[in-house]
Amino acid sequence: MRIDLNADLGEGFGAWTLGDDDALLEIVTSANVACGFHAGDPLTIRRVCEAAVARGVAIGAQVSYRDLAGFGRREMDVPAEELRAEILYQLAAVDGIARAVGGRVTYVKPHGALYNRVIWDAVQARAVVEAVTDYGPLPVLTLPGSAVHGLGAPTVAECFADRAYTPEGALVSRREPGSVLHDPGEVAARAVRMAREGVVTAVDGSQVRVEARSICVHGDTPGAVGLARAVRDALTGAGVAVEAFA
Repeated sequence: MRIDLNADLGEGFGAWTLGDDDALLEIVTSANVACGFHAGDPLTIRRVCEAAVARGVAIGAQVSYRDLAGFGRREMDVPAEELRAEILYQLAAVDGIARAVGGRVTYVKPHGALYNRVIWDAVQARAVVEAVTDYGPLPVLTLPGSAVHGLGAPTVAECFADRAYTPEGALVSRREPGSVLHDPGEVAARAVRMAREGVVTAVDGSQVRVEARSICVHGDTPGAVGLARAVRDALTGAGVAVEAFA
């Protein structure tokens, strides 16, 4: 039994920092590196990629809407052709930096509003997939049931240890109270159940199938390092091998 543990990293911008990238890179097996559209800048991207390569952590391009002010969490209607070009631009930029420091991008993960949009919007999902396939045969990390599946790029299903779920298997909106979980024990127990049983308890108490190859813990959550460490220790203790999928 094996599972990947991923986190969003490189989300600072200039003099502004968010999260402890170095500490998280000692815990996770895959790093979703911000590409500069919702967060991140060239120096931050280089530093995170260098640190990931040094630790043997897989590098993913976390592509986003062009929304620095809203941290990529604002819904946007971007024409498909434009979105395809913007995804390609971000992917090429991070992969270029990663290769310069001895690594490479091995997967793509949409961020924030784009992540949620491509779950149900086939047009934007296709734009993302076409950009990825333009660049190369990279897997896309997404929720089970996403519109990205079956569009031509390999996909890897993920689940979220620190997010609340609806009965339909979607993530509860961050605008709702209780959408983000902060208790290390609770988050770790959910992660183990997700990995071993493929199940999570939704906000209404129902049981939702979340069979996935990767578990996400958010790097910008307060106490993210402690949460990630609790998750990894719990998984290992439950006999689950924690290793990158890519």
